[in-house]
Amino acid sequence: MILERFKVPAKDQVLVSEAGLRRTVTEIFEKLGLSPDDAAEGADVLTMTDLRGVETHGVSNMLRAYVRDYKAGKLNPRPGWRVVREAPATAVIDAERRLGIMVGPKAMRLAMEKARTAGVGVVTVFNSGHFGAIGHYAMQAVLEGMVGVCFTGAGLSVVPTFASKPLLGTNPIALAAPARHEAPMLFDAATSAIAGNKIRLAIRVASPLLPGWVTDKDGIPIMEEKPVFDRDEYYQAPLGGTREQGSHKGYGFALMAEVLSTMLSGALPTMLAPGSGSKNQFAAYNIEAFTDVEQFKDTMDQMLKTLRTATPAPGQERVLYPGLSEAEEIQHRRASGIPLHKEVLQWFGQCTSEMGLAPLATLR
Repeated sequence: MILERFKVPAKDQVLVSEAGLRRTVTEIFEKLGLSPDDAAEGADVLTMTDLRGVETHGVSNMLRAYVRDYKAGKLNPRPGWRVVREAPATAVIDAERRLGIMVGPKAMRLAMEKARTAGVGVVTVFNSGHFGAIGHYAMQAVLEGMVGVCFTGAGLSVVPTFASKPLLGTNPIALAAPARHEAPMLFDAATSAIAGNKIRLAIRVASPLLPGWVTDKDGIPIMEEKPVFDRDEYYQAPLGGTREQGSHKGYGFALMAEVLSTMLSGALPTMLAPGSGSKNQFAAYNIEAFTDVEQFKDTMDQMLKTLRTATPAPGQERVLYPGLSEAEEIQHRRASGIPLHKEVLQWFGQCTSEMGLAPLATLR
């Protein structure tokens, strides 16, 4: 769940409905030359991300970047992809510069199709645009009663422990697993101390960055709270921030994501090929190939309930597990609306006006 410091202040919130957001985003993608199916696919990824409360990767930060890149010719709007290599349980896909939020759902569906026959399906993708919140794809597997895992290797913003310049991306890792009565487990996190898009949110809502989240331009972690006015003022630190706080672990996780997404795609990491696009791995585990599905779900319920009902530390309201707050946020936002920053609504207004579309409808 996103920290309070990154949420849109109540005074700046404008509420929109799920249906209205899906419709407008789909129409924008179609105006950019995407097929109706791909436009709806991309709108689903972004809308579900906002419903889960992950504003960093929803429409607020990402849609304008996607529109810009389509207009600049950096992204390929045509449907399809190229299969480079395939085996019964695996495939390697060249996305041919297509946006990841259109390719990702198809890649996970292919991984699940292979998992149904082989027990496990693993699909790697290279030469792609941004994939958004990769937890969305892990959750696709959950909806089919499987365990979903995703890795991403992309970008050049994170400084390895003891280095002076960025050589890695934020390289997120996601895992989702189904339960019976409890909300599914969904872990989706960058291997950097702070996700890159949170810096954009910090600028929008005027929230300072905490110690250990970023480094100065020499790679030295900044260990005091700092206001942020320009993302280019800093580099990002690995998860842990400093060696003493475990930054070597975040660094290692980032390399793990790089190996499983980039190397297994036969691609080069961004440090060796700047501008080479995003690389991803999508894995689906067919539970019945490993154990009884009903037993798995019952045991997941027991584990997750034990965590959810654990006694909180003094001053804390409750214990959460990954995915619980996101499931609650979906219910709340479907009932009350999705809060967007007023500046985001202004961008939508400009975008739809330029494209000759109806403006994004608001609830208040």
